[in-house]
Amino acid sequence: MRVYVPLTLSGLAEAHKSGELGAGPLDAYAVTPALREWYVSDDIEELEYAALNRAAQASLRQLAGNPQAARRRVVVAVDVPEGVAVADPDRALDESALGQVRLAGPVPLTTAAAVHVDADDAEPDVAAAAAALGAADQGDDDAQFTVDGAQDHDLMWFGVQEIPHLLA
Repeated sequence: MRVYVPLTLSGLAEAHKSGELGAGPLDAYAVTPALREWYVSDDIEELEYAALNRAAQASLRQLAGNPQAARRRVVVAVDVPEGVAVADPDRALDESALGQVRLAGPVPLTTAAAVHVDADDAEPDVAAAAAALGAADQGDDDAQFTVDGAQDHDLMWFGVQEIPHLLA
């Protein structure tokens, strides 16, 4: 099962150093039944793209909570056995939790299939979005417009072997 783990560049550096994506439990995103129903598509590539975007939003939240982190969203795509990623059934209809799954234990970086990272030119929009996130959560339409501006940037795809280059 493909799962998308939201990180920051500093989180990616820690994962690269330790060889695992945190000690767990980890929040991640995947194609869940609720995401399928919400997205109304049978195209697995579209559904995985939706899960990736949900993880990118979670990465933005991590950036908002860490002002020292480089203003680039990071998502690591990992392959885990079926049943390892578990969705909370009590939150299945909660739109903010669409696609969210929990990984109970550490995830070895060797299970990573790819890393998705913002391009350098996205940094100003991502920085503005991270700064505006709190106001957007409170219903400020202008702030939401700023947050949505980060979503206009597609994350770039990198092979796992390119992690050292991303961190340089």
